Amino acid sequence: MFVFRRIKSPPLLQPLTSTESELQGLCGLGGRIVSKRSIKPLTLILIFFTCQSSTQDYLGVLLMTTMAASAETVISEQHKVVEDEWTIVLPRRKNQNRKLPKLKSAKQHQEQTQWTPTDLEMTPERELKLMQKMQISIEKLEKSQFFSVFLDQIRTPEASDYFCKITESEHKLKMVIYGIGSIESFEPPRLQLSLAILMKRKLDWIGEIEVFDPIISLTESKVLEELGCHVLLVNEQGMRKVANPILFFMPHCEAELYDNLLKTNWRHDSLNKIILFGNSFEKYEQHQSVVQDSTVDDSRKHLLAIRPFTREFEISTVSDDYFRAFQGSSWHFFKVDRDTNLQLLCYAR
Repeated sequence: MFVFRRIKSPPLLQPLTSTESELQGLCGLGGRIVSKRSIKPLTLILIFFTCQSSTQDYLGVLLMTTMAASAETVISEQHKVVEDEWTIVLPRRKNQNRKLPKLKSAKQHQEQTQWTPTDLEMTPERELKLMQKMQISIEKLEKSQFFSVFLDQIRTPEASDYFCKITESEHKLKMVIYGIGSIESFEPPRLQLSLAILMKRKLDWIGEIEVFDPIISLTESKVLEELGCHVLLVNEQGMRKVANPILFFMPHCEAELYDNLLKTNWRHDSLNKIILFGNSFEKYEQHQSVVQDSTVDDSRKHLLAIRPFTREFEISTVSDDYFRAFQGSSWHFFKVDRDTNLQLLCYAR
């Protein structure tokens, strides 16, 4: 029997905008569709149908070609089609061993784009409530043992030496915060932002703070500005080119974001100007050695390749109160020699 899938209107034939090769691709995918496409001088009519019996299901394809002039008679005036009313429905067949072609994810087509908040609701009450939450979080963190230990770790002779080598040429180091999350909805993002703000207050070498996360609401954006941060209006996708030394504050970001940052600055003089606070690269490497997944490896190619040139200082969470916000976080410094062939190093993996 013929199986038609209707979305809104009666069963009709609908012109497609795809090419002949794309129609052939649909046949390869398998599915149920009724469509017509004028490809001069021929018109193709594709009808996917299934035949059912008590023991087996069969998928057949009926392909009919007619001259363009005569094809117009297939559809009568009372059956005018409406655009986007037919869709492809992939078959649900068991034991299908064929692999469908992979579609490229959005992450493979990343571009820097202009950004505006999707949540535009803002009231004085909502803004005041969020500001109060942030003040409480900052005060709590400042008085905690975690923050005291955190500052002590930065001031240890070895760690301090790495910070000084990068900051000595700059009076103030810009801090760029990616992926902070919703400070209105969750405590871990509030604690992470509180740490960044307290670092600026306590460390005289930290200057302007820039923040971006695509989920930030208009209210959160306003509060961030009031706390002395600048909210970026461009989604950089982590692809900030480094000309002068920068501190990237990126706790619990996706691995792809770290990889974007490294890939964008994949040269020795740029990498050596980066201080990165975020997920432990060492733990990524340990995980990769266990998983051995080529897909995962590809999304972290630069992250894993830079490991031999990375000095990492893991922070201590000390208390369970700060475990969720900072667990697995480390300081990362990169030391790459001028004659290191980074391209070969990366793509040889």
